[in-house]
Amino acid sequence: MAASPVATSRALSPFAALGGFFLATSEVVGGMGVMLGRIVSRLVRFQFDRSELLKNLYKMGVKSVPIVVVTALFTGGIMVIQAAPLVQRYGAHGLLGWGAGFGTLREIGPLLTALMISGRVGANNTAELGTMVVTEQIDALRALAIDPIGFLIVPRFIGVVTTLFLSTIFADVLALLGAAYAGKGILGVDPLVFLNGLTSGLLGLGDVFHGLIKSVVFGIVIALASCQFGMATSGGAPGVGRAVNATVVVSAAGIFVLDYIVSFAIG
Repeated sequence: MAASPVATSRALSPFAALGGFFLATSEVVGGMGVMLGRIVSRLVRFQFDRSELLKNLYKMGVKSVPIVVVTALFTGGIMVIQAAPLVQRYGAHGLLGWGAGFGTLREIGPLLTALMISGRVGANNTAELGTMVVTEQIDALRALAIDPIGFLIVPRFIGVVTTLFLSTIFADVLALLGAAYAGKGILGVDPLVFLNGLTSGLLGLGDVFHGLIKSVVFGIVIALASCQFGMATSGGAPGVGRAVNATVVVSAAGIFVLDYIVSFAIG
């Protein structure tokens, strides 16, 4: 007895959902790849607006300082709290600086800073671009023979990548400072002992560059996702909300996936 069309449709629905997922993922990745190609073509010819770049650096970088300060200081304290039982059990107070530095410089600093910048800068970037699209301001730029990629997208791309790179350096320093004073308050480890553990030779420039390379990769992902979803916005105000939500989700997923790939690639 042949299966009914309804039963066949139900049996194939998981495959249809899987195919739809791969098509949607391919569309997002392909769109971000095309966007990156357009950005690079303007960058190599220096076809972007310098005043817009300065405005974005201030808006993205300077205004992100408070959230980076709070996040970094408490991150250092949290790392000491988590390490405290093992440090006390084995008396490894002299290794507290090395442990905090290793985790902060290579992983926690760039990762948490990227998530903060994604939520504050990436989402705001998409909302601004999406609003300009649905209110036809992008079309007005094209009507005035102004290239939206060079005028709006490239300055935002440079702004996000630069902001994340500098914020990661700032966050690393503050997280270590927070860990040093949390170690003094919780474990009684003198900040000089913490500093000796940090600079005893177990950590090197390679550990610093490891985290900074990640910060650049994360910045590129956040910039591409926020610009791509912003420029592809449709459907009015609800469409802007969907674009912002998609930016946050894709940026966070991309950060974790690329964190794994970069960690595996550079050790």
